[in-house]
Amino acid sequence: MTNPSVNSTIQLISTGAAAGSTCSPDLATAPWEFDSAAPSYGPGSSMGDVIPTGSPRQGELPEDYRRATPEELDVRIRSAKATLGDRVVILGHFYQRNEVLQHADVVGDSFQLAQATKSRPQAEAIIFCGVHFMAETADLLSGPEQAVILPNLAAGCSMADMADLDSVTECWEQLEDLYGTEPDASGRVPVIPVTYMNSSAALKAFCGEHGGIVCTSSNAQTVLEWAFERGQRVLFFPDQHLGRNTAKAMGVPLTQMPMWNPRKALGGSTAAELDDARVILWHGFCSVHRRFTVGQIAEARVTHPGVQVIVHPECPMAVVDAADSAGSTDFIGKAIAAAPAGSTFAIGTEINLVQRLAAQHPEHTIFCLDPVICPCSTMYRIHAGYLAWVLEGLVGSSERPAEVLNRIEVDADVAVYAQVALERMLAARPPVAVTPPVPVAPTVTDAEPLLSGRP
Repeated sequence: MTNPSVNSTIQLISTGAAAGSTCSPDLATAPWEFDSAAPSYGPGSSMGDVIPTGSPRQGELPEDYRRATPEELDVRIRSAKATLGDRVVILGHFYQRNEVLQHADVVGDSFQLAQATKSRPQAEAIIFCGVHFMAETADLLSGPEQAVILPNLAAGCSMADMADLDSVTECWEQLEDLYGTEPDASGRVPVIPVTYMNSSAALKAFCGEHGGIVCTSSNAQTVLEWAFERGQRVLFFPDQHLGRNTAKAMGVPLTQMPMWNPRKALGGSTAAELDDARVILWHGFCSVHRRFTVGQIAEARVTHPGVQVIVHPECPMAVVDAADSAGSTDFIGKAIAAAPAGSTFAIGTEINLVQRLAAQHPEHTIFCLDPVICPCSTMYRIHAGYLAWVLEGLVGSSERPAEVLNRIEVDADVAVYAQVALERMLAARPPVAVTPPVPVAPTVTDAEPLLSGRP
């Protein structure tokens, strides 16, 4: 059976005990080694991903957590969870390292975990094993007495940082100057803002305040349909690829999807191009999904005749077009689960999910399109040591009073409109439908059936 642990694979490659390559030798280093260094997205991030000034930094992890073995951390986490019981719930994103995800109470994509946040009102603390914007979303959707905790504050998102409130506001003002603000004869306003879940709470609030909405990869088409009912155009940020791939699948011509580069006048387009636009795409992207190429797909088809290629819609359009299908992380998992035994899959998404799926489905051949091991650098900043630290902080001891560590709180003035946009997102459920090879409607998934071998 395939080892589901990407960290184990990286360690073996780094010592020469296994064949293969990684995108950075520093991936074999514990994440706390980078806590005291200059702010960065971490090993494996793109050279073009420049972290903004003032990004959250993680303080030093206490030595006993840094020195503990994986086995010791596992015991400590399980013990703390048992002590806390229903007072705490751990949410884990599919892209988390296996050593962390095995302890999650709920595993899912960003849409599922947003739903799960609202489904556990009895929990005093929600530990979000994901990245910063996800923890912000959990704080927005949770109750006022619930504390949301991010085990490592340095777990950010380079895509989310590619659109900031000042740049989006300036863009919006230019579009209002161009389009005006009056609705057309059918009552549709000139433009509706749509932000991908991978964005700050401030941008979610911007959408809420300006009649817009949040989307995820699971419900992006449903959200665009919602937006087109209310607006003549959509301003979609920060991920150009999800916006382009979704709108193209809905029949929007590429000529009506100009790019908005915030460093250029009118985003780099002409007034005529913007006037004819249906979807204005922000100049942002996911560094993980941009690694996948048409050449990798061609190689997979030559090496594995009959292979099914499934990619995430954050991949570039040419990659999505060359694949057999594209969909969210939940879609990918369901496609594999529904396939007949003996199927072969080449998957274009984050390696932690791919390697875990390969371990869960030994009846299939499953591999990552990119042969280079390169996990999401910020998701990888969450380590079992940080999880044990925040859990034991909640438990406390005779030497250490109980405390909430790394709490994520969204300012009240931002939360008001951000919650509006998120509630619109949660109401925009994709239709329940079965399309070969799988049903695509997302559901919240408990961890046990997803994680093979969990005690």
